[in-house]
Amino acid sequence: MKTDVEELSPTRVKLTIEVPFEELEHAFDVTYKSLAKQVRIKGFRPGKAPARLIDRHVGRGAVISEAVNHAVPELYNEAIQKEEIFALGQPDVEVTKLEDNDELAFTAEVDVRPKFDVPDYEALQVTVDDAEATEDQVEEQVGNLRERFSTLVGADRPVQHGDHVSIDLSAAVDGEPLEDVQTSGLSYEVGTNTILEGLDDTLTGMSEGESATFSTKLVGGEHEGREADVTVTVHSVKVKELPELDDEFAQMASEFDTMEELRADVRSRMAEVRRLQQLNQARDRALENLVESVEIPLPDSVVDEELGRRRQSLEQQLTQSGLTKESYLESAEQTEEEFEEELKQGATSAVKAGFILDQLALQEELAADNNELSQYVMEQAQRMGVSPDQLAQHLVESNQIQVAYTEVVRSKALDLVMEKATITDESGNVVEQQSGDEAGVGEAESAADTEEAVEESAEELESDEAERK
Repeated sequence: MKTDVEELSPTRVKLTIEVPFEELEHAFDVTYKSLAKQVRIKGFRPGKAPARLIDRHVGRGAVISEAVNHAVPELYNEAIQKEEIFALGQPDVEVTKLEDNDELAFTAEVDVRPKFDVPDYEALQVTVDDAEATEDQVEEQVGNLRERFSTLVGADRPVQHGDHVSIDLSAAVDGEPLEDVQTSGLSYEVGTNTILEGLDDTLTGMSEGESATFSTKLVGGEHEGREADVTVTVHSVKVKELPELDDEFAQMASEFDTMEELRADVRSRMAEVRRLQQLNQARDRALENLVESVEIPLPDSVVDEELGRRRQSLEQQLTQSGLTKESYLESAEQTEEEFEEELKQGATSAVKAGFILDQLALQEELAADNNELSQYVMEQAQRMGVSPDQLAQHLVESNQIQVAYTEVVRSKALDLVMEKATITDESGNVVEQQSGDEAGVGEAESAADTEEAVEESAEELESDEAERK
């Protein structure tokens, strides 16, 4: 087999492959065996008809076409491995020459990963938010805890903003009552504007036992978008009563005896949470800095694929939330053009980051072992709410284990970047990173539970990765 490679662009190549017919012997053997089981030739059992009779029965042209269809994918894969081409997606194939007992020639155009080296990443400077909680933030958390211990007491006065009311709602369109748009005994906090536009304004000033009618546009159900007359009846008006922030409250709401101890504990817990947020933020910003430091061309097809995946994911989330794209754009205060531009920028950055981490992994000869792959499966299973064994089985059966392997290796590449980076907070303090051993305490035994389910596939991937390198 002869192979020529032409670089059409930094991200696309054209392979010209020429194969003498004698090298297609395997493809013809497979084709004849397959056709022999399908055709019925008098005097021969199924699968036993000789090649010359199959040629005569189905036509030599049909046999050649079938053999070529079988051979081309194998020849293409052999060519890209031989030429060390990192192909992305499926190739565009065109047969340019096909002469019986002479030669097969075809071209294959395919997108490829751009060739580049990741520059020196050991001097990356990353700035993150301060971890220490401010007094205002501590008081906000204490206030949230105080809200949990609040009580509702009756208010002998008209409704005000922030009151909690018990109401009945009913609606009518053109004087016809809507059976599916009515409720009784609904609890509602006035001022949250979470039910119907105009409800808060109507409730304000009403007293217990009063009813009022207002016009609004329905936002859900069969009659969504229609103008309706909504009648609201107030059954009760209550006001939230908060406990005093004293030592008695500290003893009631926590294991501490004084408010000073409670605040100190809140401050400590917030600092720990913000410390974890710091490290996550550091990883994100380190990757952003690395991506900005490298300029590489990106294949349009790969960016478009990532863009389509993100768009589909967002549409699924909106559907599950019962929202429309229009309402989403309105809440995000974005135009359609701004939304699409943001989506494209995100897809472009994600593809570029993936290429850079992949290349860094190749440069540093990084790979994923069974334990690391099993740990990844466990973490993803926990996020998805399924058992690790179920997810591992799904990945293997759907041939998606390569995706998991790639994610693990990319994460290791980013870990390497983080090890070399200098991280400081906004106050100029150096942020110490958590060691891998500390991060992994208690995870090894759990990871072993899913290791067996993915071990075989992981070993195959390691072999394939080593061969590709």
